[in-house]
Amino acid sequence: MNSILDSRPDLTKVINDVAEVTGYLWQNGWAERNGGNITVNITEFVDAEMAAMPAIAPIQPIGKTLPFLKGKYFYAKGTGKRMRDLARLPMQNGAIIRICDDCASYEIIADEPVMPTSELPSHLALQNYLLETGSCYKATLHTHPIELVAMSHNERFLRPDEMTRVLWSMIPETLAFAPLGIGIVPYTLPGSVELADATLEQIRHHDVVLWEKHGTVAVGKDIMDAFDQTDVLCKAAKIYMCARLMGFEPDGMTPEAVREVQQVFNLPTKRPC
Repeated sequence: MNSILDSRPDLTKVINDVAEVTGYLWQNGWAERNGGNITVNITEFVDAEMAAMPAIAPIQPIGKTLPFLKGKYFYAKGTGKRMRDLARLPMQNGAIIRICDDCASYEIIADEPVMPTSELPSHLALQNYLLETGSCYKATLHTHPIELVAMSHNERFLRPDEMTRVLWSMIPETLAFAPLGIGIVPYTLPGSVELADATLEQIRHHDVVLWEKHGTVAVGKDIMDAFDQTDVLCKAAKIYMCARLMGFEPDGMTPEAVREVQQVFNLPTKRPC
């Protein structure tokens, strides 16, 4: 069977990177059963032949009107599909979709009629925001990092900036590689437009967004970048939990030490692109 990836090496690399990351998610225990979702803007790799491809499934509503997505193309993990399967067979467990001219619906063009993730409204709302702001970020990643989700079950870490403060203080690299910290969205029904709106508000100001008692959402220049943002914060959470398991509350870096890292490394206070 022919694939849309045939004779398209740049697009193939993007999809292979997605497959590699999904393997990491499974190995880390962040992707139980069909948990987690990915979308990547692949519009820059679309040639005339791809643009002329017809839909292979009925047009579907997004649930929101997203004007900056008109005519854009995305790779999206399929609903009900497992990350461990996507790692082996990315085009059988995800699909390439095209946003219709009404900016409120999409159609699947390849390889198979695999329906995208149920979290598509949240993902596409983020993608619309990235395009609206001229961002260089192309990938969105939703996954279930064990330690970060566990921390969201403690009311203390649902307070504004408290989780960021604790995670930054565990190890300097967390502050260096996640300088905008983590935003919190109170529990909201998965897949809902309300969740999409709340996530969008938080991602404007943070590297990663934590959905209470559910999982995280990250954006990145590519899927590896989005994974790294999540991985860095999860490493800090692991350090915190190890200390607690040893029977003490970790002191963490002092506020002065945190400010020193911010100043020496000239860390951004908003997204660099």
